[in-house]
Order: sequence, then structure tokens, then C-alpha cells
Amino acid sequence: MPHLSLTTWSLHRELGPLKWTYWDENESIQKTRIEEQPENMALLDLPHELSKQNFRSLEICHFHFPSTEPEYLHKLNDVLAKSGITFQCLLVDYGDISNADSQRRSSDIEFIKKWIDVAAIAGAKSVRVIAGEANPHNKEAIQLAKNGFQQLAEYAKPKGIMIVTENFKQLASTKENCLELLNSNKEQLGLTVDFGNFSPQEKYHSIETLMPYAESVHAKANYDKSGQIDESEYKKSLDLVASSGYKGPITLVYDGPGSLWDGINRIKAIAEQYCH
Repeated sequence: MPHLSLTTWSLHRELGPLKWTYWDENESIQKTRIEEQPENMALLDLPHELSKQNFRSLEICHFHFPSTEPEYLHKLNDVLAKSGITFQCLLVDYGDISNADSQRRSSDIEFIKKWIDVAAIAGAKSVRVIAGEANPHNKEAIQLAKNGFQQLAEYAKPKGIMIVTENFKQLASTKENCLELLNSNKEQLGLTVDFGNFSPQEKYHSIETLMPYAESVHAKANYDKSGQIDESEYKKSLDLVASSGYKGPITLVYDGPGSLWDGINRIKAIAEQYCH
């Protein structure tokens, strides 16, 4: 059976300042913008808390790292190991490896390589890379993404890191494009299936089609303005995961109103029925 996992995005209002990376079109360089957030929990304290709540793995967004110095990364690796929590994936939330601008594309690939290095020191199993922001019908962008994934996979493999992508942003928003990317990089590229990023008309068929390729699942629920979950809809997606025979992490994603821990616990009460 699958096991419970959590992404730090579900605690994005708790883990301190967010370090957003973006591309400055005027200067043609990467820049970082810091968004101040309260630090109600340190990242180093999170693995122990998760172990108490029956989670078995964690996915960490790149902008939640307070430091990328080797000393800190070794400490994080040690804390995870002592807590019995697997560092499932480092989520790189910036980078467009399919961008038509070769300078931007090359710069973003180098940026991602630095996070692969971080992942290797911190003990992550994989690094999630966004396929791109181009229109999903842009064939040239798809080819550029294939090339980018090949470069990154070749860089990551000797470090013991797997590259995965996700149905996230425009280019990989369709099951057809996800399959094309996966089939062009067989055994070198994995997939995270996110419940929340497909069009409503294609959602369930897309999840069903892609689950056999999934390295992880981002189990995002629909909820109203008060944070109450559409339980029947959530279970419909989780039923597709269960019927696929999937045995990996079910990573809980909550970014709604109110207490983040309360929201996490509401979806956890449903998702843990599908886990051991």
C-alpha cells in the first residue's frame, strides 16, 4: 500500500521567508525576491513532527531551504534519517527548460543543476523539474524540454538522483505531453501525478492513464472558502490511485484558508484510509 507524505508547500505560511526566483526580462538574468513569512516551525524540526504523525516521507520546495551550505544540508540529512523520514523529492519551482530564449534556457538548466547538487548532499531521492511554460501544443517547446530532461538526467544519475517532472505549468498540463516526455526519456525520467493540475474535463481519465508511471502523487483536494473539503471528489481521485496498484508516497497538498495544520489533518483523515 502507499504511505503518507507531505510537501512543505502545505506549510508555506509556517516555515519562514520564501525565496522566489524569477527571470528579469529587461536584464536577462535570474533574480531572487524574498517574501517575508513568519517562522513558526524550522525546517529542521519538521521531520520529527512528521514522524509523530505517521508520515513516512517529505517533499521540500527549493524556496524553503534557509541555507544551502553543506553543513546545513548534512544536518538536514541527519535529522531526516534519525526521524525515519525519507526525503522523497526536492521540488524546484523555478525554471523553464523549454524556453525559446537559449540564454534563459541555459541559465535555468544551470540553476536546476545546483539544486541537484543540494539534493544529493541532503539525501533526496529525486528532484522535480518543471517541463516548461509554453503552450502545450508547441512542438518545438516539447523537443526543447526533452533535451533539457536528458541533460539533467545525465547530470543527476552519477549523484544517485532521479529527475521527475509533473503535470504542472502549461507544457505538461495534458496527459499526452506527459507521456511523450516520459517515453522519450525512458528509465531516466519519472512522474509526479498531481490531482489539481489537469482540466476538470480530463482530470480523472488523465490520472488513470498516468498512474502506472507515477513515482509520487500530489494529493490535492478541492475545498470551499472555509477550507472544507469535497470528500467525495477527493476519494474519487484516491480510488484511481488505489486501483492502479500504486505503492509510493501519497503527498498531501493543502494551501487553503485557516490553519494549515488543520487543513492538512482534514485531508489526512481521508488519505490515510488508502495508506498503511
